[in-house]
Amino acid sequence: MIHHKTYNAMEIKTPNGSIFIEGPVSQDKLANYEFHEGLVAFRQPKQQHKALVEIAGLPEGRIIIARQREMIIGYVTYLYPDPLERWSEGKMEDLIELGAIEVAAEFRGYSIGKNLLRVSMMDDAMEDYIIITTEYYWHWDLKGSGLNVWEYRKMMEKMMNAGGLKWYATDDPEISSHPANCLMAKIGKRIGQDSIEKFDRLRFQNRFMY
Repeated sequence: MIHHKTYNAMEIKTPNGSIFIEGPVSQDKLANYEFHEGLVAFRQPKQQHKALVEIAGLPEGRIIIARQREMIIGYVTYLYPDPLERWSEGKMEDLIELGAIEVAAEFRGYSIGKNLLRVSMMDDAMEDYIIITTEYYWHWDLKGSGLNVWEYRKMMEKMMNAGGLKWYATDDPEISSHPANCLMAKIGKRIGQDSIEKFDRLRFQNRFMY
């Protein structure tokens, strides 16, 4: 499968100044930007910056960033699912995962997350994919946000809806381990029935077990 990537961008004006949302961003460009020290949801900022640069170099890898001047203050990643997850078992070339989305705390409240997703979906090539995201409550910043688990879940769903992702049922054990966890997905317009059926088989692996 040829992975086409078309660059898109938008500007958001905030009381903290203009924020530029752009991508997919190249490895070189990513490496040369600074990385906000508040981006700590998944690993330490320097390590996460390095991980984003590596993802940008993958054929299917896409990084959309939010930046203020030369500083990355938010990002979203897309790549093939982790080989250890069930979502990679179908070896589907047309299924990619929204692996991480994060916005530095001081820049939250300006719809940056929603706009990262909107810019992601401006690329017509995204219609060639089933895009999934797995939401686990233990990744959420409940303390920093002041929200309870259900309020945070609602906020995450609204944000993902901005990118066209909707809730999908699954019997995946990790997702089923807590009612706030969920699978969300967007099925591109050019996805064939075969791929939809493969995705359904990945979502439900225990339906015939009694």
